[in-house]
Amino acid sequence: MIDKLENIILHFEELEQQMLDPALINNQNKYKEVTREHRRLVPVIHKSKNYISIFKQIEEGESILKGEDEDLKKIVKDEIEGLKDDVVRIEEELKILLLPHDPNDDKNIILEIRAGTGGDEAALFASDLYRLYSRFAERNKWQYQVMESSSIGIGGYKELIMSINGEGAYGALKFESGVHRVQRVPKTETSGRVHTSAATVAVLPEAEEADVQIVDAELKIDTYRASGAGGQHVNKTESAIRITHLPSGLVVTCQDETSQHKNKAAALKVLRSRLLAAEQEQLAKERAAARKDMVSTGDRSAKIRTYNFPQGRITDHRINFTAYNLDGVMDGDIGQLIENLILADQQLKLSEVS
Repeated sequence: MIDKLENIILHFEELEQQMLDPALINNQNKYKEVTREHRRLVPVIHKSKNYISIFKQIEEGESILKGEDEDLKKIVKDEIEGLKDDVVRIEEELKILLLPHDPNDDKNIILEIRAGTGGDEAALFASDLYRLYSRFAERNKWQYQVMESSSIGIGGYKELIMSINGEGAYGALKFESGVHRVQRVPKTETSGRVHTSAATVAVLPEAEEADVQIVDAELKIDTYRASGAGGQHVNKTESAIRITHLPSGLVVTCQDETSQHKNKAAALKVLRSRLLAAEQEQLAKERAAARKDMVSTGDRSAKIRTYNFPQGRITDHRINFTAYNLDGVMDGDIGQLIENLILADQQLKLSEVS
C-alpha cells in the first residue's frame, strides 16, 4: 500500500509541474484534463500523506518496543494501539478513493424526461421532475437549459430534454436513469382517489466530438416550422431541425432555439450523447448481468423510485432507502439520496476487488 500511495503522490507532483508549463496552458483540452485529474487527486493525496505518516509512527513505535526502557515502552504501546485503529480507518477510506474513476463522472449531461403511463398526470409529473432537477442544478450552481420540449398545455410535458453543465454532473446524477413512479391524487381527479403514474428519466454523459465520430453521409437532416409558443420568428421560419442517424435509426428533433444553426448544433449534441450512451448502456447491462448489480446505469426500463405524496414518502427500490422529506426532494434536495446511491455503488465495487 505504501509503495502505491508514494507513486500516486509522485504522479500528483508531476501534474503540478505540468500545470506550470506554458505549452500545456495553451492546449486548453489537455490543460482541462490535467487540472481535472489534479483536482480529483487532492483528497487522495491528503489521506495518503496522513496514512504514510501514521504508518511510519507505528514503525518507530514498534522499534522502541524492542528496546529496554520499560516506562517508554508502556507509553508507546498505548499510542500504537490508537494509531493502528487510525491506519485501518484511513485505509478503508483510501480503498474507496482509489476505486477506478469513471471519466464520464466529470462530464456535463443531457437529461431526458418522458411521461409514461398515466396520461395528463404523468405529463404533470414529468414537469415536476424537470423542476426537481433544475432546482438541484441551481443548488450546485450548475447551468441548465431546455433543449427540446413537448408540452400538453396544462403545465405538463410529454417529453423534455435539458442540458446540465457543471463539474461532476454525470457522477452525481447518473443513477437517476430509470422509471420514476408517483402515487398521488391528480389535480384533474374530482373523487380524491390516489392514482399511480410514471415518467422515465435518462441521464446521458454529454459526448464530445472525440468520443463519437458522426459521418455526415449517415445523417438525414430535415427542417420544418416549430410548433407551439415561441414568438413570430420561431413559428414562421423553418428553424426546427430533425436529424435521423441512418445506421442506428435514432431520431433527434430540436426546435427550442431561435435559429436553424443553433437547433442543429443542439440536436447533434443530443445525438452524439445518445450514441455514446447506447454503447455504454450495453456494456453496463453486460456487467450488471454478470454481477446482478443493484445500482446500475444500464437499465432504464427498471422502476427505480416511488414518490408517495399522501405519506410524504420517497423510496428508492434499488437500495431499499426510504425518507419522508418528499417536499424537499421535489424542490431539488436529493443530496441524501445521491450519497446513498453512490455509497451502495462503492460498496459493490469494493466487494468485487476484495
